[in-house]
Amino acid sequence: MSGAADVAVLGATAAGVCAAVAAAEAGARVVLVEPGGQVGGMTSGGLGYTDLGDERVVRGAAARFRRAVADRYGVAVRRWAGPEPHVAEEILRSWLDHPRIEVRLGERLVGVRRQDGRVTALLVEPSAGRTGTGAEPVPGVGPAAGAGPSALEAAVVVDATYEGDLLAAAGVPSRTGREDRALHGETLAGRREVLPGRHAMPAGLSPFVDDPAGLVPGPVLAGVRDVPLAEVGTGDGGVMSYGYRVCLTTAADRLDLADLEVPASYASDGPAWELGRRLLHHWARTGTTPTAGELLGLEPNLPGGKCDANSLGPFSLSVLDGSAWAFPGAGLDEREALRAHHRHHAAGFLRWLATDPLVPASVRRDLRRWGLPHDEFADTGHLPHQLYVREGRRMVGAHVLAEHDLRAPAHQHDTVAHGSYHLDVREVQRTWRWLPEHPRPVAEVVTEGYYSVAVPPYPIPYRALVPRAQDATNLVVPMCLSASHVAFSSVRMEPQYQMLGEAAGVAAALAAADGRDVQAVDVVALQAALAGRGRAA
Repeated sequence: MSGAADVAVLGATAAGVCAAVAAAEAGARVVLVEPGGQVGGMTSGGLGYTDLGDERVVRGAAARFRRAVADRYGVAVRRWAGPEPHVAEEILRSWLDHPRIEVRLGERLVGVRRQDGRVTALLVEPSAGRTGTGAEPVPGVGPAAGAGPSALEAAVVVDATYEGDLLAAAGVPSRTGREDRALHGETLAGRREVLPGRHAMPAGLSPFVDDPAGLVPGPVLAGVRDVPLAEVGTGDGGVMSYGYRVCLTTAADRLDLADLEVPASYASDGPAWELGRRLLHHWARTGTTPTAGELLGLEPNLPGGKCDANSLGPFSLSVLDGSAWAFPGAGLDEREALRAHHRHHAAGFLRWLATDPLVPASVRRDLRRWGLPHDEFADTGHLPHQLYVREGRRMVGAHVLAEHDLRAPAHQHDTVAHGSYHLDVREVQRTWRWLPEHPRPVAEVVTEGYYSVAVPPYPIPYRALVPRAQDATNLVVPMCLSASHVAFSSVRMEPQYQMLGEAAGVAAALAAADGRDVQAVDVVALQAALAGRGRAA
């Protein structure tokens, strides 16, 4: 494809793929830019067992993807919530085989050109061996290193990244993490109470390395933030924890978890797992030790006898040391270091559970039945290429979705998709506090932030996908859309991303064809086009 594009999409996530395909099928010339070597984001990067919510709202591109999965396996649509990771990527790559789509892997955004409120070009350069979305270099990806930035001109641009990097480069206002309750009048906003539950630490575990009784202050354990808790309800910028959703299998040719390679600091007998040992000791004393399946969700919930291991419980695949708080605004090198930290944590956690003699024999025995599948993620050591960035930046757009929009939904004249999944905030931090006990205070580790609150199906308006007119007039943002932290916790599911990516692609094509600002797109025409693609607005 030569010359300027009608639509440029940054990020070959599932939303980015759906945006590119929808725009191309609407007649636009599209360039899809992805810093890594893979396609599909979390849909092909470990999140196989997908949270759907109310299936009645899963339309358009999300329904098309589910049908493609079912057809691939020769089963009814309801049989599987998601495919094996490599199958997901194959399906999405096949969608990109379109004469009006150019896919440019291995190129990262380094800036934009702006003029009169419009992003006139994306400035991109080779990723220089970085995956962008993963943790390992991908050889042979992208143009030759040293070529320097090139300008990709486009009439309309779409930010389909988990982090919101294009909207940030364009100077569009955004927020990150938890806001104060007062900002949008949300009851669930801000720092949460420390409450008991499956994801909470049991009472009384010391945070101190040298004092298991928690009486004498000292260095804190690995994985524990050494910061005070903000006041309940205060906006502290807290970001949901990240992790890797690991694909495991019981197949005979699986890769043994005991053979996973990790740096010395993540070794099974190292300090990274001392808090886990104390937790296991507590469970043993109280007779509540969970099974391996309860720790990781070890159920064959994917085709081929594979499972999508999840972060369950207070000590898990999720990293709760505050790494996620830093990630959205971090530079390239810092992000790579944070990805590596999460990757080493995932590999080390699995190896620790499978081999440490302090782990109950029943847990080790059950876990050793599982291993990494040889046919998944071969380019990244059989661990996923995509870090689960549960939330990044969130645009401050023409309409900010907030808690009341989801819990007591009202009609939106410009609805382009619906959501329905719970308000689902995963753990935000693991820190510690003093308990005022007699005769002297005792310190304990606390895990805070998790909640899950059901909502009815709710509309997502087009206004939440576009900036305010004074901020940018040719940018559409289907993933880091305009929403509060609370509302985003429901919207962030991959089926919604797929539907919103499709809406963004159609809107971008309409704006490019008519020479309009994205805020002036004919919403009725947009809704009609989406309905024709299988979604009733």
